[in-house]
Amino acid sequence: MRWCRKSPRTTVHGPRMIYCRKKLSSVDCRLWAFYLLLLFTVISCKQKQQEETTEQSTTTKTITKPEFSSDSAYVWIQQQVDFGPRVPGTAAQQKCATFMENKLKQFGATVITQKTNVILYNGKSVPCINVIGSYNPAVKRRLLLCTHWDSRPFADQGDSAKLKPIIAADDGGSGVAVLLEVARQLQKKDPEIGVDILMLDVEDYGQPDDEPQQKQGDYYCLGTQYWSVNPHVPGYKADNGILLDMVGAKNATFTYEGVSMEYAPDFMKRVWRTADALGYSNFFQKELTDKIIDDHYYINTMTKIPTIDIISRTYTTKSGFPAHWHTHKDDMHIIDKLTLQAVGETLLATIYDF
Repeated sequence: MRWCRKSPRTTVHGPRMIYCRKKLSSVDCRLWAFYLLLLFTVISCKQKQQEETTEQSTTTKTITKPEFSSDSAYVWIQQQVDFGPRVPGTAAQQKCATFMENKLKQFGATVITQKTNVILYNGKSVPCINVIGSYNPAVKRRLLLCTHWDSRPFADQGDSAKLKPIIAADDGGSGVAVLLEVARQLQKKDPEIGVDILMLDVEDYGQPDDEPQQKQGDYYCLGTQYWSVNPHVPGYKADNGILLDMVGAKNATFTYEGVSMEYAPDFMKRVWRTADALGYSNFFQKELTDKIIDDHYYINTMTKIPTIDIISRTYTTKSGFPAHWHTHKDDMHIIDKLTLQAVGETLLATIYDF
């Protein structure tokens, strides 16, 4: 039904408005339905256009950053491997520590080296060397980048030569190499924020999984536990932290790891969006996986710095880690420059948009 207005007419009582009611015809109904549909379509299209514009402005935001070189990162993995397994208490440990110190100094960082001894699960005392390189140390807003650099002293995931230490090209070497290349780029372009690169020792000297009597205690990540209680700067704080662990193998996949999502979910999603915008969503997958005890666990719980773990996870193995994890297959043959590029570019974009 609709209201219609006729022209006023004159009566003895003067002019007045006359209203009449009549039933809508089928043609009228179709016209009104068409007008409503047209209006709805226009509003929907406008809203969609606004959303697409907003999303586009977010994902295509130009971030001015230096270019990461996966070639350089690859070379630095090879140099670590050439030292041999970087097991605490060996000559290779000392050589690699000196190598990292010299590289960070060469790339303009303020370098602090922590040297101590830590007690292993078996009661043995071994040397622990944490190497820290800082950029813009006076700046309050800071981002912590860290990785472990030691090698597992035994291959306890099915290898026949399990008592032989692994070369650790990926599980240790790749994280160091990516951060050294990041450091080289930080020297080229001031990031404005403060950045601390933390190379952590004695992460991987936990008890072998196949030993019958498993001791209870925090026997992994010993260098991190020491640093968390004795930071390189008294009262050290950072706004966020990123841990790299196994970030160099072919076809690596990095997921929403459980501890990271508990302590720093927003920051983790932000880093993953950055990777997505760079075209690396095949590496950085938005899938929640189980919690793991890694260096970031102790940084989160002991220092309260919200820290995420970029670590390769998979459903193709029983352990949930890549097949080369804690085996002698963790050598240069599994390293892939595209994976190094994906992680390195994502880190640089995060730093220069932090």
